[in-house]
Amino acid sequence: MTWQVHSVKYAERNARIRADSFLFDADPTAPHAMDYFMWVLQDEERTILVDTGYDSAEGARRDRPIRMDPTEALAPLGIRPDQIDTLIVTHLHYDHAGGLHLFPNATLHMQEVEMAYATGPCMCHQAMRHPFTADHICEAIKRLYAGRVVFYDGSGEVAPGVSVHRIGGHSRGLQAVRVETESGPLCLASDAAHYYENAFAGKLFPIVADAEEMLRGFQTIQKLAVDPGRLIPGHDPLVRELFPRHDQADWINRLDLGPMRPLPF
Repeated sequence: MTWQVHSVKYAERNARIRADSFLFDADPTAPHAMDYFMWVLQDEERTILVDTGYDSAEGARRDRPIRMDPTEALAPLGIRPDQIDTLIVTHLHYDHAGGLHLFPNATLHMQEVEMAYATGPCMCHQAMRHPFTADHICEAIKRLYAGRVVFYDGSGEVAPGVSVHRIGGHSRGLQAVRVETESGPLCLASDAAHYYENAFAGKLFPIVADAEEMLRGFQTIQKLAVDPGRLIPGHDPLVRELFPRHDQADWINRLDLGPMRPLPF
C-alpha cells in the first residue's frame, strides 16, 4: 500500500528569533520564522488526516492569528471535514489538536501516555500546561467516551503503510508518522523536530518535557525516514521551498515525491 502525502500550511509566525527555536544557540537574536502545518495522507480509497491545526478563536486567545481556517485550507484536496474518519493526533498541543472539534466524525489515533500526560499532575504546573488548551483536551476525552479513540503504546499500524511511533521529548506522548509511498518511506516528524536543524544538528527545542528523549528522538526519526530528504519537520518554512507546490493552492506542498533538490546541510 502506498500513499500520496501533502503538507497544508494554515498559519505562520514570523516575529520570532532563534532563541525561540533552539536552546544554547550561537546567534539567539537572529530572526527565525515558523510555519504551521497539517498533513494529509491519501490513497485510492481513503484519506487520513495528521493533526488539525487550530482555529481563529484559539488564534485570538493566544494572539497568534491564522492565515485561514484549517477546513478551508484542506478544500483544494477535495476534503470536507465531515469526511475525515481517521485522525492521527501526534500530540495534544494547541497547534496540533486545536481543531479536533472541526472533524466531528473522526476517530483519534494517539499515544496512551499523551492522554495521561495532558490530564495528569504535570498539568498542575503552568509552564508544562502552557502549550495545551483545556477545551481541546476535553474534546479528546469526549471522543474517548464516544468510543472513538484508538490508543498506542509505542509503535503501531494505523492502516497498511501507515504507522505511528512514540518519540516523546517535546511532549510525553508525541508520536511521529511513517508513511509508505511509491518513492520510499516518509517520516512526518511533527514536533519531534520542529526544524531540520533540530534533528540534524541535535539542537533542543525550548519547549521540552524530557530533553534526553528529545535528543534520542532525533536519531529515531532519521532512522524512520531512512534518507534525510524523506524527513519532514513539523514547522520548518524550508519545507515549502524544497517540495513541489499544489498548482491551485500555494499553501499546499506534495511530499511523497521527495524534495526537488538536496537539503542544504
